[in-house]
Amino acid sequence: MLLRVSITALPEPESRRSKRGLAAALGGAAVVAVVVGAVAVHLNGSSSSDGPDLASKAAPIVATASSAAPPATRTTPPASTKPATKPAEPGWIPVDPKAWQAQVAAFKARKTDPVPAGVGDKPEFRADCTYSHRLADDPIVFPGLPGASHMHSFVGNKAVDAATTAADLIKFTASTCKPIVDHSSYWVPTLYDAATRKPVETTGFRVYYRSIRNNSTGTMPIPTGLRMIAGDAKKKVPTPRGAQGQFYCAFYGPGDLDGIARSTNGNWPICGEPATLHFMLQFPDCWDGKNLDSPNHKDHIAYGSDSGCPKDHPVRMPALTFDIQYGVKGTAQGYYLSSDPAGKSASSMHGDAFLMWDADAMNKRTKDCVLQRRTCGNDGYL
Repeated sequence: MLLRVSITALPEPESRRSKRGLAAALGGAAVVAVVVGAVAVHLNGSSSSDGPDLASKAAPIVATASSAAPPATRTTPPASTKPATKPAEPGWIPVDPKAWQAQVAAFKARKTDPVPAGVGDKPEFRADCTYSHRLADDPIVFPGLPGASHMHSFVGNKAVDAATTAADLIKFTASTCKPIVDHSSYWVPTLYDAATRKPVETTGFRVYYRSIRNNSTGTMPIPTGLRMIAGDAKKKVPTPRGAQGQFYCAFYGPGDLDGIARSTNGNWPICGEPATLHFMLQFPDCWDGKNLDSPNHKDHIAYGSDSGCPKDHPVRMPALTFDIQYGVKGTAQGYYLSSDPAGKSASSMHGDAFLMWDADAMNKRTKDCVLQRRTCGNDGYL
């Protein structure tokens, strides 16, 4: 059984206490909720402190089995055979001007594909991913330094480890994401059950690429090789009922996004039937047009507004939104993230994106779906 509910979001962030039921805020984007037989709906109950409030999205999510390896276990990704390399120096990584100019020229020359009847007007396309592997690596923050990071759970490109470069993402294309033209890697800190200290892996991971504004004026494709981080791994404050930046309970029907109860420390919701834990994470939608990364992995990108992007970040691009599902309901002991095992709050939740799409596929979706403000799935118009 498939049920669609259309919800219009508000233009500016608002208190999370107003987001009960089926409403959530995302800067100018509208929400399409899709409910399947499991009766689970993605409702937004959290937002990144670094960006605008989020809208909820619902969609069928493919379940995967969670690994029961202890937190200290280092799992080698099955497709990775690269030897250890000398650590790279983190910092500014300039875009290849010729490659970017060629992508822009191809984008401008590309004609918009005809829109079939019945296509929605939500300006987005997406990648649906499943869990790939777990490593204490971060090729953006600690390139070339295996084991230097807290534990991360990866989806997408199966070959990613600490030594991964943009060229590797092009070469190693085996992925847990659809469409297959998305060779990117996405990762978040691993979630652990506080009672058992066993990892709780994602059972669904959807990456939306969309306009979070009320217009798509001047939107350009995302350059290949762009690296981004959203959220703050060093933020370690309590996330009690009603706090922003917390996990929430998602389901269809009336109820409390904060859960029917809370963990003993108050930081984690306990979900009623049939809801499970979810998290939404919003990335910026403006780029400086010059650099694929920066020393803090944030200075080369910025949040725009309905009127456009900041002067020092003039390139408007599709904004990523991580829509993450965990197949657990919550417990009295609660959970903790690998980025804050002592505090056991959710405030250090963050996400990394190392983007590598086939350039023509990115151009096509940006023009057809985001610039034209039409709803697309993994492979085109919906």
